[in-house]
Amino acid sequence: MAEACGVKRIKLGSQGLEVSAQGLGCMCVSAFYGTPKPEPDAIALLHHAIHSGVTFFDTSDSYGPHTNEVLLGKALKDGLREKVELATKFGIIYAEGKREIKGDPAYVRATCEASLKRLNVACIDLYYQHRVDTRVPIEITMGELKKLVEEGKIKYIGLSEASASTIRRAHAVHPITAVQLEWSLWSRDVEEEIVPTCRELGIGIVAYSPLGRGFLASGPKLVEKLDNDDVRKTLPRFQQENLDHNKILYEKVCAMSEKKGCTPAQLALAWVHHQGDDVCPIPGTTKIQNFNQNIGALSVKLTPEEMSELESIAQPESVKGERYSSIMPTFKNSETPPFSSWKTA
Repeated sequence: MAEACGVKRIKLGSQGLEVSAQGLGCMCVSAFYGTPKPEPDAIALLHHAIHSGVTFFDTSDSYGPHTNEVLLGKALKDGLREKVELATKFGIIYAEGKREIKGDPAYVRATCEASLKRLNVACIDLYYQHRVDTRVPIEITMGELKKLVEEGKIKYIGLSEASASTIRRAHAVHPITAVQLEWSLWSRDVEEEIVPTCRELGIGIVAYSPLGRGFLASGPKLVEKLDNDDVRKTLPRFQQENLDHNKILYEKVCAMSEKKGCTPAQLALAWVHHQGDDVCPIPGTTKIQNFNQNIGALSVKLTPEEMSELESIAQPESVKGERYSSIMPTFKNSETPPFSSWKTA
């Protein structure tokens, strides 16, 4: 097994933000992936990450909702705030079992103020629009975010699951530092248009679910271990009719990782790392041993031939099932109304 190594630093985007080359997705300790982790254990995990050199923490006001931000606020007391790059998100509201996306200026400001209080910080390092509000021109949302930067409440602005044209329009209002998107051996559609757009504009790329929501680490047996309320049980790729097909990809990754002397998870993460120094994966976990394994991916070196081999076994036809169910739209490639429509409305 590849051993964990020192975590290097990378520049994320061209606006000055520097982060650990691998981050930590904090969602799963509080929401969506079964029973939340006990607070003392979750805080111990976060502290372990900092001491290990992983300092880029990713959360959202929708995780819980709110409880994940509160957890990070507690974990980053006693001088630890200055040691991390803190990213949170706004835009998704869960109320009465329904999901709503919002991006109007009043909401943007109010939700930022609320996140600052929950996180117990004076400034958020990277503030993402979690999903794009298709009712509000992106220029309007960005205008309010720009004001928050000018007021010192946020340092850098990000987008998540935005289309190439939305990214361009947003970037014209105020520089976008990072775009967060799902990117892994079983989610590669972003390579066609989104990733090239980010690189053209000097925008950093943050890859969430780089382990395929755990599938690339554990394969089909993962499903057997999931709690009944784990959201992955509802996702198309984890349904039995698709698992039998998708396990072939996992088995090929396993065979290659065995040759490399690393775990399947480390190989899958290493593939993301080898996409470039402008890419930062943020795998999530609830266990310190899994965290240690994940940072071990930084010491797995892949040759061009090995990268080609991985990409040949991870073609679109290698994966069956959509990323989300029909009731959980990703809003990927979402467009917003033209700016002129808002002004004349």
